[in-house]
Amino acid sequence: MQFNNRDDIIQMTSYWTGERFPDGRPRVSDSVLERLRNMSIEEVWRLAWMKLNNYQFQGEFKCTHNTQKPTVGRAVTATFVPIREDLELAMMRQAKSQGMKGMYNQWVVDGLVEDDVFVADLFDKTEYGTLVGGNLATVIRQKTKRGGIWYTPQSGIWQTVWIEPVAKSHISGIKAIPNLDQKNIAVTVAAENCTTGDLVEVKILDKGKLVASATGLPGSPLRLCIGEPKLWSPDSPFLYDMEVSLRQGGKTVDKVDSYTAMRKIGTKRDKGGILRMTLNDKPLFHFGPLDQGWWPDGLFTAPTDEALLFDILKTKELGYNMIRKHVKVEPARWYYHCDREGILVWQDMPSGDMGNKWEMYTYNGGTDKNRTQESKDNFSKEWKEIMDLCMSSPSVVVWVPFNEAWGQFDTERIVNWTMEYDPSRLVNPASGGNHRPCGHMLDLHNYPGPAMKLFDPQRVNVLGEYGGIGLPMEGHLWWNKRNWGYVQFKTPEEVTAEYEKYAKSLIKYVRLGFSGAVYTQTTDVEGEVNGLFTYDRKVMKVLPERLKAANKAVIESMPLKME
Repeated sequence: MQFNNRDDIIQMTSYWTGERFPDGRPRVSDSVLERLRNMSIEEVWRLAWMKLNNYQFQGEFKCTHNTQKPTVGRAVTATFVPIREDLELAMMRQAKSQGMKGMYNQWVVDGLVEDDVFVADLFDKTEYGTLVGGNLATVIRQKTKRGGIWYTPQSGIWQTVWIEPVAKSHISGIKAIPNLDQKNIAVTVAAENCTTGDLVEVKILDKGKLVASATGLPGSPLRLCIGEPKLWSPDSPFLYDMEVSLRQGGKTVDKVDSYTAMRKIGTKRDKGGILRMTLNDKPLFHFGPLDQGWWPDGLFTAPTDEALLFDILKTKELGYNMIRKHVKVEPARWYYHCDREGILVWQDMPSGDMGNKWEMYTYNGGTDKNRTQESKDNFSKEWKEIMDLCMSSPSVVVWVPFNEAWGQFDTERIVNWTMEYDPSRLVNPASGGNHRPCGHMLDLHNYPGPAMKLFDPQRVNVLGEYGGIGLPMEGHLWWNKRNWGYVQFKTPEEVTAEYEKYAKSLIKYVRLGFSGAVYTQTTDVEGEVNGLFTYDRKVMKVLPERLKAANKAVIESMPLKME
């Protein structure tokens, strides 16, 4: 359907406070249009986010154009394009629940090229669109075929869901935190519908042999002492079995089998006075790939449990000891695989929300996002849920609440809360920029090769992202045009040689102070072809033995002598 009627346009743009045409239609001034045309896409994008809060851009949209200038013009006619019925209904429900005057729709604006979709809400604030100043056409365009680092938008249920019958009084959660210094594990058992006198019993076993046990009240920490603990590490990922029972009147009414481990993540200064990360009080360089966990046949959802495990096993085989789980939280099963296989995990918060000024190489640079109180509360709620999910996994050793200024807000408060809620792990406050004097780390990003443009003598220094060596593999491409990496090569031999060059450079910076590094990335993702593997996981794009040797050299380059 089309809106060519003047009265309809005026009614739909009742919010407009700027100039209008003589017939009443909103008018964006020629001077504003000219200014927009002369700005770069990146400038328009940044300023729109910073200034146009009432009609803001959606973070998942990418400025795409065959030039460096945005498409800017006037449009009077908008044509409705049907979208997925379930998404449209969901958007209508959201609009109604928020008391909005209208509904969300998807539009194509006259004059755009094939595959360009203009998304707008002409009534109220929208989470799905861009700004229409009555007759201001497009500044930002969403591509129906995604590209670059901006992947297919998705929502809904994407993790495993199951139904499990339980007793009326039952165990609802277990938190197990090891304390290597005191040689004990604090186990807190949550239970539902308990009565006075109910008890929980926890047993820790080594291959069926009881090594510790304790009984106490639900919700209270039980400390189980292990005199000669077997330690968990990437080289020896030892897991204790754990049996948890809920007892009512001396009778067991619910029982859960789980596992736990003894390990300690911390920091110490080396002989040169540089603060280093330690595992079980020994220095260990954290080195692994950026893992975004995307799949061509399921997006966020791995097709099988074997597929979920595949990336972890291959990461270990290539000589890495760590994975940075990038702006995604996985099913509990994935963390179990990491626990069992022995791989360190840096866990990101999918923080979302762009718009901040991003400063990569200055202290206290950049800006915080001015988020609504609802947005802040939602962030804190979901961050706690993620931490609770991973709290008992020995593989998870670092929390990363913010990345590259995306939605970064109240940094010190969020980081301090994270440290207080879980003092047993390290906190990387702001990966890649907008560095604040809080948390345990200073995290730099640099592409393509390693670089150390800042150094913090009071915190651990890490290279949170680098690399991105691209290699498009014919027959394994999600997109047959404009595939990209930060640099491009034509053969696995060339990619491996470039990787080795970066590794040699990284060794220099490790000795200067880096205590961890993250290579971009595990697999290709849609049109991004800088993975160690193709998107379908069928082809390894590097020479594995040479890569493994390079990784070993990097890990072993960190000084081992401590103060």
